[in-house]
Amino acid sequence: MAFEQLRSAPVPDESGVYVVFRPSLAAPDFLDTSPAGWRGTRNPTVRIEQLAAKWVRGAHVIYIGKADAGAASRHGLRGRLRQYVRSGAGSSGHWGGRYIWQLQDSSSLLVAWRTTPGVRPIRAEAELIDEFVLRHGKLPFANLRKGDRS
Repeated sequence: MAFEQLRSAPVPDESGVYVVFRPSLAAPDFLDTSPAGWRGTRNPTVRIEQLAAKWVRGAHVIYIGKADAGAASRHGLRGRLRQYVRSGAGSSGHWGGRYIWQLQDSSSLLVAWRTTPGVRPIRAEAELIDEFVLRHGKLPFANLRKGDRS
């Protein structure tokens, strides 16, 4: 599903994992400045050279994230994904995965999710990231570390 459709989509409130998918395998063009919101005094914009070095050729998946519906987090998948979309429009609610907003074609990105009943989202996210690293030799483009909290 396209990010822009998330506002009206029936995304579940449960805990789960999600992936951001780029349909094209062509080398990306990057924006000089991120449209994502600052987080306090932290600027989401990174140098184009840094983005290019992080790019994973041959991978459609460019970010893997999680959403915990537990009392401490207040976010199920619906809340977390909507927060992510708002961050790309200038809100500061979602810092992890911010590199996607410097992609020239970020409006064409897709997102998919699954609930994780009986499995903690952090574990499901780690398994997906491990599988990605096994296949591609490094983390997805917008994951800055395993269990992204950057």
